[in-house]
Amino acid sequence: MKIGIPRGMNYYNYYPFWYGFFTYLGIEPVLSSPTTKKTISRGSELVVPETCLPVKIFMGHVLDLIDNKGIDVIYVPSHQSIAPKIYNCSKIRGLPDLVRNVVKRNFLLIEPTLDKSEKNQGLYEYLYESAAPLGITDKKLIKKASKAGWEAQNNFTAMLRTGMNFHKAMNNVAKGKFINAVEEDNRKYPVNVAVISHGYNLYDSRVSMGIFEKLEKLDVKAYIPEHLSIEQMKKGFPVLNTNLYWANEYEMTGAAGYYLVDKNIDGILTLTSFGCGPDSIMIERITRFAKKYGKPLLNLTVDEHTGEAGFITRLEAFTDMIVRRKRESIIKSFSRQFRETKEEKLPQSQVAGFKQ
Repeated sequence: MKIGIPRGMNYYNYYPFWYGFFTYLGIEPVLSSPTTKKTISRGSELVVPETCLPVKIFMGHVLDLIDNKGIDVIYVPSHQSIAPKIYNCSKIRGLPDLVRNVVKRNFLLIEPTLDKSEKNQGLYEYLYESAAPLGITDKKLIKKASKAGWEAQNNFTAMLRTGMNFHKAMNNVAKGKFINAVEEDNRKYPVNVAVISHGYNLYDSRVSMGIFEKLEKLDVKAYIPEHLSIEQMKKGFPVLNTNLYWANEYEMTGAAGYYLVDKNIDGILTLTSFGCGPDSIMIERITRFAKKYGKPLLNLTVDEHTGEAGFITRLEAFTDMIVRRKRESIIKSFSRQFRETKEEKLPQSQVAGFKQ
């Protein structure tokens, strides 16, 4: 038995869990192909123009599974709330409804609901709804499968925390591998930048336009939200004087707040999709507090029409600005040390005149 999983939206957060869960149950997860221009084009045809880019891409991946890979069972969960009074945005909550209404194909839609703000709609109800349409109703078996899912998810998270590349960590999960250490990058980078965004923006190479490879060529070391623990991201909320409301604020305001006060980070780079309501609110707050803490910030906004040339130009300009800023800071520091050293060697009667 096979189940199709679109390579979009929550795939970037929870696929390791889904892989471990379904594989334990004897079901083979099948992924759609990586995002292409055609994926975006086909998905855009199904929804109104105002729909945000990640949803357009998701629709294209659903079509790819059905039309190109021959999969007639598609998994599209609805993650309403990940904790009491902590909600996902409407595009994630209503994703199954949108797929059901715009994808005019003959397929079985598996659409479990996770809503921890409601009674009797927690994790095990969600997992039961994921397996029951496939004929699996043994609750003990489902519970064992959930443990396999958590093991895969935890291994994936641990690999990312060691600094492993996202796609390499995902491939290791699919192969059942767990690598608890990676080769340390001893290279000294002149610039360190925190890259803040959601997984479906950052790790979809078509959306991010290979941002990590471009930063590497510019001699910039990138730090991402996945390098941080939940506890570290929680420390970021007081920095931005806010409380958690949106489920994906951990990877946005939480991570941004933490990196804003990290002296090792020279600047903040945010990547958002045009028309995203929650992100527009979060970016405004991040921008305001970046000014307060004197941390350079660049917000890159993308849609289906964004060109790569302008994208690269802005990255280069941002990097050059940070390099100049650091150079000026070093020169001022050396000048101050020189003055202090010279003052120590002068007779006290000449110090006042030297200062003037």
